[in-house]
Amino acid sequence: MKKINWGIVSTGRIAALFCQDLAFSPQSHLYAVAARQQADADTFAKQYRADKSYQGYQALFDDPNVDIVYIATPHNFHFQQAYDALMAGKHVLCEKPMTVSVEECQQLCQLAQQKGLLLMEALWTYFLPAMKQAKQWLDDGKIGQLKHVKVDFGYPIPFSPNGREYNPQLAGGCLLDMGIYPLAIADYFLAADIDDLYVQAQLCETGVEDDVIIIAKCEQVAVSLASSFQCRLSNNAYLIGDKGYIVIPDAFRASECHLYHLDDLVDSYADNRHSLGYHFEADEACRLVALGITQSDIVSHQDSVLFQSQLARVKALI
Repeated sequence: MKKINWGIVSTGRIAALFCQDLAFSPQSHLYAVAARQQADADTFAKQYRADKSYQGYQALFDDPNVDIVYIATPHNFHFQQAYDALMAGKHVLCEKPMTVSVEECQQLCQLAQQKGLLLMEALWTYFLPAMKQAKQWLDDGKIGQLKHVKVDFGYPIPFSPNGREYNPQLAGGCLLDMGIYPLAIADYFLAADIDDLYVQAQLCETGVEDDVIIIAKCEQVAVSLASSFQCRLSNNAYLIGDKGYIVIPDAFRASECHLYHLDDLVDSYADNRHSLGYHFEADEACRLVALGITQSDIVSHQDSVLFQSQLARVKALI
């Protein structure tokens, strides 16, 4: 199959990590990058060997050689940039959270369907082999009936009132920034939506949350989730059944998982990858574009709308 030409929106840290991993995606070609300043785009293009660099995102969207756009800007900009890319006829892989409201997410999904274009939320965790192995153990009944799901994700981020993470005008707060990981990882293993939500949150000086604990249920499964800017949490996922449990260390970037029966370790898996892991989602996006498929069955439009719904319901309780 021919190479898929990627256009990168942003020259920030996440964009750099993604482009670093494109070297591990055989169908991907880093074609162009765009930034607000030409110098930033030029430097990034040189470092990651992109063919083109643009000042301004619309110039990238208008390039007929760009097949798919990867959006890695702060999430409050995602909607307009994804909208503009779709209107320009480009497939879109958009960083999470894809939008900051259910309505925005639904509007993008509808537009992508109307245009016959791929729109996929860049939930790279769903594509990691260790996550798939843990799901297989669960589906095979290795831990019996699922009783508890526990996931957290947190790193200390120094307070800065004008920083993206703490600025309410930039959709700041740990819920959208980090909390989507525990919610989405729980959704990956659960068969239904969560309900009976209880939320405990701490607010910082700017009024956004910097620590959030979520207690919920999914049918008969107890769900415990947390995210934080205050401290490093365990960042692990635990799937606990009546016969055993599964541990996924650093679940957001999972490279291994472990299966226990009571106190005994009975199986382990490690992918031994040399990449960071972003190329797995890039591979999926390339496959879908090449086949003319406009929606992933791994991270579907329905999944993205569900994430937005859950984030909104939690936010309402903060």
